[in-house]
Amino acid sequence: MLSTSGRRLGTWVLVSVTLGLGLGWQGSQAADTPPHQPLPFTLEQVQAGHAQFDRTCAQCHGRNMVNAGTTVFDLRKFPVDERDRFFNSVTNGKGNMPSFKDGLTNEQISSLWSYVATRGGKEL
Repeated sequence: MLSTSGRRLGTWVLVSVTLGLGLGWQGSQAADTPPHQPLPFTLEQVQAGHAQFDRTCAQCHGRNMVNAGTTVFDLRKFPVDERDRFFNSVTNGKGNMPSFKDGLTNEQISSLWSYVATRGGKEL
């Protein structure tokens, strides 16, 4: 029969191993996530993206991303698996769209991506 201190030690070892396996699984899961795969977004991220969109993008891309799609890209149809393309277009500009390299931080562009990738929060 184990003493009280022996049972406590066994419990701590079990908890430590369980936590270690859990943390290891999360780490390997994150490492295995493809860089281009859209990640889940929070409501707060999408709301921040919407606010940033209204300040920065709505003039050309339309309120709530609704526009005729004839002179500017219809962002409601932007491929959600092309995050890098989105970042590149916003950062460096594309066609008639200016570069926002000096006007937006990576965090602001990430907020915009959460808004666009979730179709304005409709696919949240």
